[in-house]
Amino acid sequence: MLMKSVSVKLDEIYVPVKLRAPFDPQKVEAIANSIIENGLQTPIQVRVDKDRYVLVTGLHRLEAVRLLGEATIQAFIVRARQH
Repeated sequence: MLMKSVSVKLDEIYVPVKLRAPFDPQKVEAIANSIIENGLQTPIQVRVDKDRYVLVTGLHRLEAVRLLGEATIQAFIVRARQH
């Protein structure tokens, strides 16, 4: 079964403390440049928690999209254990 990506508003995505570890700004910039050239190739993964989405994977991609000034990002909604 293939997963389908959906468009999610950035301000509806909560990043758990565990995933907020220092990220690499150079990696974020490189991903942003790749998104400009090729689009977002791999959606982030989120899980649903009440009235928000919780990031499971894809912090650098999420930050790259923020850097580009976008309001939404493509995401796979997955079932994942809580952090």
